[in-house]
This record gives sequence, structure tokens and C-alpha cells, in this order.
Amino acid sequence: MNLTELIAPITNDMKAVDAVIRQRLDSDVVLIRTIGDYIVGAGGKRMRPAMVLMLAKALGYQGTTHHLLAAVVEFIHTATLLHDDVVDESDMRRGRSTANAVFGNAASVLVGDYLYSRSFEMMVESQSMPAMSVLSAATTVIAEGEVLQLLNVHDPDVSLERYLQVVRYKTAKLFEAAAQVGAIVAGATAEQEEAAAAYGRHIGTAFQLIDDVLDYNGDVDALGKNVGDDLREGKPTLPLIRVMEIGTSAQKQLIQDAIRTGVADFAAVAQAIRDTGALEYTRDAAVAEAELARHSLAGFPISVHQESLIEFCTFAVDRDH
Repeated sequence: MNLTELIAPITNDMKAVDAVIRQRLDSDVVLIRTIGDYIVGAGGKRMRPAMVLMLAKALGYQGTTHHLLAAVVEFIHTATLLHDDVVDESDMRRGRSTANAVFGNAASVLVGDYLYSRSFEMMVESQSMPAMSVLSAATTVIAEGEVLQLLNVHDPDVSLERYLQVVRYKTAKLFEAAAQVGAIVAGATAEQEEAAAAYGRHIGTAFQLIDDVLDYNGDVDALGKNVGDDLREGKPTLPLIRVMEIGTSAQKQLIQDAIRTGVADFAAVAQAIRDTGALEYTRDAAVAEAELARHSLAGFPISVHQESLIEFCTFAVDRDH
């Protein structure tokens, strides 16, 4: 199933979330509106807000507060992207120029700050202290993940454990929070809430691992970013770590030099990754995470929304962008 088919059961909810996003991006400051419109126009998969909606619906929620909280999750995600692109000096995302490439670094950072601030206003408006607790804690962990990743850049000695900690903090945490908030707003039991959090955590990890795979075998048009960017930015992702674990001395040296400098023969690096089966290894790790996510839903009532959540597990690892 493609993403459109996956979110079909929540199509109206997603439209409602888009309306909330556009409404809350409105500002008397013209540049904020301009950059906000640019970001919204870029599209994106909206998987994190969809997770809020789908988990809430899977547990029988009938209200509208999940629309507000789904928009909060998207604002947090968008703020991290704005800041990420500045830190990484990226010039392409979702198939077009990044906001910082168009409007400059200062504007992107400040609008990212605006989105964080707006998201906290909206959290308060939800009047759900448990949801506020989960989301505010998540923003802290995500920021820690950003700093951890910065420490790992151009460091060829990064271990698998250090790398996976960055994945859990920087990427998986917001998926986890989104799923948990969906359960909270639906009045879930403690067991259901923990299962929802585990689902999001494992899906988020699988999602990042597949991103690592796509950085070395993805199509630039499908992926919407420059293939090989992670290597040029000196990021030691799982395929590279795997080559350094089992590769020949020459292959290890090639990868270490590439991470240390961000400059390398990309074709040679890609060949080393293929020869060591590093992409298959990374994909297998993603599949294992997706299976853990699937098992987390075992106690949920059977419904079209639960079925879509299960299909998300397949989509997360089979996608090409």
C-alpha cells in the first residue's frame, strides 16, 4: 500500500489538521507567513501527525483535540527540520530548495523558534497535562539527539550503540511521542499507552534505518534530497559502521577517511557498502524494528485503523523515499 491508501481512514482528520496548521502559521510578521507557506507547500509525508490521529482512532476516540495535538507534532517536526538544514548546511529537501537556501539561515532558525513557541501555546490549549508532559519531554530529548549527532560528525570511531542512541533521540522519539499522545487523548489504559509508545519508537527507528539505506541506493528524485548527503556531512550511519565492522583494511580506511573529511570517492564507498552487504544488514535491522512495532499492537482492538497501523510497518521498510 502507498501512503495515500494507508491514511485513507483518516483523510478527513488529516484535512482538519492541515487547516489547523495553516491557521496557526498565520502571523502579523510577513516573513513568518511567507516561510510558513513555503514549508507547508513542500508537502511531506505527514507521518507523525498521522500517527497521532491513527492511534487515537484505533482506540475509539471521537473528539477533535487530536487535530490540535497532531498539528503540534508537525510543528515540532518542522522546527527540527528548519534547524537541521541550517546545521547541516543542506540546500535540498523534499525535492526542492530548503528554507535556509531560499530565505537565509537567520530567518530559518528564528521561524523554527517561532514554531516551537507556537507548539507550546497549542499544547496548553489542549488542556491535557499528560500530553503536554510527553511532548515537552520529547522536545528536550530531540534537542539532546541533535547535539549528540553533532558530536558524532566526522568521528569514524562512533560505535553502533552511540549511533543508535542518536536515532532513538533524534528521530524515533517524536514518533514515540506522537503515538503515545494519540493513545492519551483517547483515554487509553496504561498498558495501551505503553504499547502505543513502543509502536512509535520502533516505527521511528525503522524509518531512520531505511533513510540510511536510501542515502546510498535511493533515487535523488524519489528521495527528494541529494543522495550521499550523509557521507558528505561526515555522518557515520549504520551502513558505514557496518563496513568498518566487517570490511577489509582498505575498505575500513576508505570509510574512516570519508567520515573524517566528508570528501571521498562516492562510487568506491558505495561499492564497499555493496561488497560487505551493509545495506542488506541495515534493512534487516529496520525490518526487525518494524516487526517489534507490529507486535506492539497485538492487544489493540481490531479495526480499520489498527490494520492501517500494521500496514505502516510494511510501508516504513518498503518505501523508496
